[in-house]
Amino acid sequence: MCGIAGYLSLSGLHDGVGTLMADALLHRGPDSGGLWECAETGVCFSHRRLSIIDLSEAGHQPMVSASGRYVIAYNGEIYNHETVRESIVESGHSAGFRGHSDTESLLVSIEIFGLEKSLAMASGMFAFALWDRHEKALYLARDRLGEKPLYYGWQGKCFLFGSELKALQAHPVFSAEIDPVSMAAYCRYRYVPEPRSIFRDIAKLTPGCFLKLSLDDIQSRGKSDAIRYYAVPELATYLDKSQSTRFASDGSENESMVLDNIEDTLEQAVQRQLVADVPVGAFLSGGIDSSIIVAMMQKNSTIPVNTFSIGFEEAGFDESVYARQVAQHLKTSHNEIRVSAGDAREVIPSLPKMFDEPFADSSQIPTFLVAKLAREQVTVSVSGDGGDEVFGGYNRYLYAARSWSTIQKVPVPLRRLTASGVSLMQPERLDSQAMRKFIGFLGGQSIPMMGAKLRKASRALGCASLDELYRSICSEWPDPPAILKTGHEPEDWVGQYPFRNKDMSAMRWMMMQDKLSYLPGDILTKVDRAAMAVSLETRVPFLDPAVLSMAAQLPDHFLMRDGVSKWCLHQILHRHVPKSLMERPKAGFALPLGQWLRGPLREWAEDLLSEKRLDADQIFQTQPIRASWKRHLAGKEDLDSRLWTILMFQSWKQANLEQ
Repeated sequence: MCGIAGYLSLSGLHDGVGTLMADALLHRGPDSGGLWECAETGVCFSHRRLSIIDLSEAGHQPMVSASGRYVIAYNGEIYNHETVRESIVESGHSAGFRGHSDTESLLVSIEIFGLEKSLAMASGMFAFALWDRHEKALYLARDRLGEKPLYYGWQGKCFLFGSELKALQAHPVFSAEIDPVSMAAYCRYRYVPEPRSIFRDIAKLTPGCFLKLSLDDIQSRGKSDAIRYYAVPELATYLDKSQSTRFASDGSENESMVLDNIEDTLEQAVQRQLVADVPVGAFLSGGIDSSIIVAMMQKNSTIPVNTFSIGFEEAGFDESVYARQVAQHLKTSHNEIRVSAGDAREVIPSLPKMFDEPFADSSQIPTFLVAKLAREQVTVSVSGDGGDEVFGGYNRYLYAARSWSTIQKVPVPLRRLTASGVSLMQPERLDSQAMRKFIGFLGGQSIPMMGAKLRKASRALGCASLDELYRSICSEWPDPPAILKTGHEPEDWVGQYPFRNKDMSAMRWMMMQDKLSYLPGDILTKVDRAAMAVSLETRVPFLDPAVLSMAAQLPDHFLMRDGVSKWCLHQILHRHVPKSLMERPKAGFALPLGQWLRGPLREWAEDLLSEKRLDADQIFQTQPIRASWKRHLAGKEDLDSRLWTILMFQSWKQANLEQ
């Protein structure tokens, strides 16, 4: 795992700037650094290395190919790079490898097979820059699902790129101007979706794509469109109905064989991702996804696997007991910490620099803390992220599978009238028991929580289409122009792929949208930045191409059955962990943020949400935000997630733009 950065300047090289850009990424690669420059073309590649495979100097970067044609600055891991090497040898080429790093495997493959074929062959997580000295062309590429980040864009006469925005900001030509459309998208989704970034003229490379800047593009400061080399399976194909006889749902041998195939495919993916020349461990929350990954790791290990989890002091949020029970059953070497509001408060000031862009998934705090714990013993930690998006784990999929087909039969005007009535209901004015019964299907547990559930339910009821429903479910502030003084609408990426047909269920369509947006924009961003802040590499077996392909072929009833999401994973995990340890509601990586904002974090939040501060910033409409803050403090509704979105932007702006 590493950090890459660089630039291409039409006015020639800038003395010392490449090193400055690399130094901004020291946390991503503390083991060594490198620089490659070409004065003739004004190209600079810089690199920071976290040594994982081939710890010798043979893995040093930037790396020049044996022929001298290609130069690469690479971040990531290609898990099947030994297989790639075998393909090179079998093709009759004498590669003359100098070491055994995956960087060299990729570079030689590109020289022999070309970029597109090499990308198709490579199974892993990566982002890299490649300079072709013959063609005088620059290539940028990113892995299939967006596990590794890559920013780029023109600033004046310089084309900049890097693993994180802070590397681009280290270049003296960088102009930090907020993009109002990106700002609106952030308010809606809590993150800035690809391909935009928070800054004008700076983009994120779309996952599964590569970009080429030819000599003509460079000389004209032209923009090149990203070329897709990989599409998530739902994009590429639909379930072949002729194969449906292979999938029985009656407990027959066919069904058992399918479960065996799922288990084998996932286990092989886990084994591929354990290859490293440094210690490897795993995050363990005690949930389905992390538990099944750890079970497969321990099954294939002769020593106890190092596992790491986190707990909270507040009742109702502490899941660490479940992780501990799973660890004891699997006989791992388990490590855990308990987090208080004070611990969170200590982390908050570092979040704006850690994430570069405003980012408001509050589980960023426990993710950072558990990564910090893991880094004390290992250099690589395997994660259960991606299981929900690949095997249908979110409640919105359950809602889509259960209710959408029925709800859409009701005329939209009638639904919207009902939604208006629901939105007027204030749970604090009614008997809580009656309200719990009324919205029991939403799982309300407290009056403030029920208020939030009612708000979401009213929005969902009024949706006229599946696109609108998904957007509503994923929206934190559903109407960004109402809280932003710019009045901009976010760019609407939902529903931009016009290939949904009768063979794609509402659940599958939502899963596809999550893979294209929420997964790279939120989940993978959170894990990458939090872990790399402490120089920890994370790996995600659920996103292995073989797992993605296999899961896409499963009928819906293998994902959702009898109200149980990720049904097939439950069945497989029960082979390794007693059912009694896993039968509990899905919790996620939640923290007691609402309580903390009313208590120990109140003074900090009040400062950032004060009328004086909001008026002075000239970004947000003061009244709706102050109203939400007062309502939350009064305990009338849990609005912590909405407020965290504003707080994280205010903190980011303070740390990055007010210095």
